[in-house]
Amino acid sequence: MKIKPILLVAGVTKNIFFENFFKSKKYIKYKSPLILICSKKDLENQIKKFKFNKKIRVLKTKNIKTHKIDNKRINLIDVSCKTSNNQKLKIKLQNKYINDCFNIAFKIIKCGYTYKFINGPINKKTFLNKKFLGITEFIASKFDVKETGMLIYNKKISVCPLTTHLPLKLVSKKISKKLIENRIEMINDFFKKKLKLIPKIGVTGLNPHCESINKFNEDEKIVAPAIKSSINKKIKATGPFSADTIFLKANRGKFNIILGMYHDQVLTPLKTLFEYNAINITMGLPFLRVSPDHGPNKKMFGQNKSNPQSLIQALKFLDKK
Repeated sequence: MKIKPILLVAGVTKNIFFENFFKSKKYIKYKSPLILICSKKDLENQIKKFKFNKKIRVLKTKNIKTHKIDNKRINLIDVSCKTSNNQKLKIKLQNKYINDCFNIAFKIIKCGYTYKFINGPINKKTFLNKKFLGITEFIASKFDVKETGMLIYNKKISVCPLTTHLPLKLVSKKISKKLIENRIEMINDFFKKKLKLIPKIGVTGLNPHCESINKFNEDEKIVAPAIKSSINKKIKATGPFSADTIFLKANRGKFNIILGMYHDQVLTPLKTLFEYNAINITMGLPFLRVSPDHGPNKKMFGQNKSNPQSLIQALKFLDKK
């Protein structure tokens, strides 16, 4: 198969993923065959609810490479999903279902059938149970990858938080010159090799206005030397810049990627600027993993009000790879 398929793990049951998937299939035609990994029963219920006129084709993982597939039907790998009226058992069964979906996807990726992967919304609190900071770290562990990077990608401005799902009070203890150097190098390699772009990296400071206050001098002692070291490696990186002005510079074309010190420092302004027009890409994995930039949103489930743009952008991105 010349065009590699895109694997999609739908995520938790009763979330807005199916609604967005149906909308994305309705408005956009994709060259890459799409393969859903989820419960057939759950999918059928959503097809009926949203009156989505597509038949299902169930695929078997054992002979996945022999299937000739297209997007005329919904390609599905059916995964058993049990439930219970007991809340604790219900969570346990839901976690098993999600884990089974992931394991099937990883097995298919490892056999070389495809390298394109999207996961739908997951309830991180119940699924990860404090074992990992996020889904990215969980996936990385399955491929023995020690270091990854979160890239929230938009054609005009992208961002990468150095630390991700970490309490703010722990950020200053986590950052180091080596970590910043490695992340800048990771961004540089990913942009050039996967995106075919020359990155113009702007780096934020940690403290307001990048000022050293008493013993808090991370920008002077850690961030600035890391940037200088990267420049010596012929990487286009500049900074540190104050977080309250760096997006102004990026919006005027000075940077196409901003490396921030923590999650909300860079994701808040990016989402304010572009709303749903961004996707979450994991750098450092041996395959392309993308996830829509939204959660399960169970409050909106079944109301036909969700915005599919982030999933559409994720599918369009992988469809070109």
